[in-house]
Amino acid sequence: MLYVINGTDVPDSLEKRMAVRSEHLKRIQALQEAGRLILAGPYPAIDSQDPGAAGFSGSLIVAEFESLEAAQMWANADPYVHSGVYQNVTVKPFKKILPP
Repeated sequence: MLYVINGTDVPDSLEKRMAVRSEHLKRIQALQEAGRLILAGPYPAIDSQDPGAAGFSGSLIVAEFESLEAAQMWANADPYVHSGVYQNVTVKPFKKILPP
């Protein structure tokens, strides 16, 4: 089943994000290589593709996991969680309708 992982950043998270970004991306790339990733990306803190020093306000990942518990465990192990980038993370089941 698909699950949405939504992380909300702490204020002024950019430096913390950049410090562990490569580790964070490796985990997401592993989901992609396994054919389980639907989409992933950050929320710019301002209305811009490149927010610069404004940074990001959070991230969204939609991916396939065996269960809600497995998705939550995966999310809890993220480097952004351990390094204090995210102030909270929610994981919810997701039913994709479109595109097919």
